[in-house]
Amino acid sequence: MSRGLYIKRRKRPEMNLVPLIDVLVMLIFFAFVTMQFRTATMLNLTLPKVETAGKGEFKGAVTISIDKEGAMTFNGKPATIAQMDKLLEAVKGIDKDTSVLLRSDENTPLKNVTEAMDLCRKRGLNKIRLQSR
Repeated sequence: MSRGLYIKRRKRPEMNLVPLIDVLVMLIFFAFVTMQFRTATMLNLTLPKVETAGKGEFKGAVTISIDKEGAMTFNGKPATIAQMDKLLEAVKGIDKDTSVLLRSDENTPLKNVTEAMDLCRKRGLNKIRLQSR
């Protein structure tokens, strides 16, 4: 029995993954515990009231513009809310499927925009488009 015939084999180095997985799980758990979840109900907003709903495509027939002070124009001519209501009623009498393009300044209050949309929908003009940049 000679010792020269036996070759001593080395063990392959191993990396123990269990401690690494434990640390990773603890980091994920810590992230979830410290994360702040916010919902839209936490924001203190008063949204304007819209009585009707609908959508459609713009054909280029009627354009309503609203500036940042809330002044409205109907196809480039200044108009008040009462005049706008009468004009939209006349448009509905001509063609109920007329599209309305609603243009407003980026600083226009949302109340003024929704008021114009609501006015159109009350008159049966449901094809309303908002123009943006």
